[in-house]
Amino acid sequence: MRGSPPWDEELSLSLLDAGEERTFRSFRRAADRSRYLAAHTALRLLLAARLARRPADVVLGREPCAGCGGPHGRPVVLGDGGGAHFSLSHAPGLSLVALAGVPVGVDADRVPGPRTVELCLRRLHPQERRDAAAVPERELARWFCRLWTRKEAWLKACGTGLGRGLDRDYLGEREGPGAPPRPAGWTVRNLSCGPLDATHAAALAVPEGTPAPAAPCDLDWHGLRSRVGEWEAQDGRWAGCGRPTAGGGPIDIPTVRH
Repeated sequence: MRGSPPWDEELSLSLLDAGEERTFRSFRRAADRSRYLAAHTALRLLLAARLARRPADVVLGREPCAGCGGPHGRPVVLGDGGGAHFSLSHAPGLSLVALAGVPVGVDADRVPGPRTVELCLRRLHPQERRDAAAVPERELARWFCRLWTRKEAWLKACGTGLGRGLDRDYLGEREGPGAPPRPAGWTVRNLSCGPLDATHAAALAVPEGTPAPAAPCDLDWHGLRSRVGEWEAQDGRWAGCGRPTAGGGPIDIPTVRH
């Protein structure tokens, strides 16, 4: 669904924690505030529905970094998260939320300009740089964006973020004899962005063998808010909707379009 959540800003802000609200108010551009609010409101409502909780009772935090042990690792639901893993990505015009019963990473980006591509290519794995040299110039930015989203999705899933050197892991498209090994135990692949495929790229990283959709789905704001509202109206009872679906539940990748 395009745009911000279909209710007023203050109600949306009431679903966020203090840190998220501070981040929201730190953006100077209205478009950036709107994108942040839509994506984080969606995340809160989706986790609330998956865990059968009020959005305000979903407490988010960070695991220790898998690389250095610092307090900036993979974002998680604190307390009894019921095995609800998630990943969130913002891009101009598109945000993705991935929910799963296993560690997951998702990334979406808009195809960058030539200068950004030139600067970032220097930081990639040596074989990725060689792969880039064989790509026609008119296709390079799109090729790079697809590669970059695979990189970021993988780094989110493994819990290191960009603190892990971009040159350490090969996430290119080369396969077969002579190709560098890919991250062991993981499946990392691009997702379709539907009507935005010409201008955006997206990717998903999940443990190897995990079934996953090939494309995100548009978020049904009204249905989601209605479901959470029903639960809230029952004062904490799940209104006959059954058990939460976090542990072992399907991988969902809702799209929030701006």
